[in-house]
Amino acid sequence: MITKEEKQELVDRFGNGPNDTGTSEVQIAIFSKRINRLTDHLKDHPNDHDTRHGLLKLVGKRRRLLNYLQENEIERYRSIIQELGLRK
Repeated sequence: MITKEEKQELVDRFGNGPNDTGTSEVQIAIFSKRINRLTDHLKDHPNDHDTRHGLLKLVGKRRRLLNYLQENEIERYRSIIQELGLRK
């Protein structure tokens, strides 16, 4: 779970305004934060298959958003990949 403060911090950093939660960069950043949390959880609880399923769904959502940015806005794609430290 991601707290309100952490989400607002990501919106401020990647969004165009304080209420801008819809842009691809903000959504990718939020998904990345949640993915990192779930990955840490699964290191401690390797048999939690429901969480693993949710993690795979989040990874798929993030991948689709990254593909969209790569096809339509290559500069925004490159900047978000570099800022979040994602590898391709």
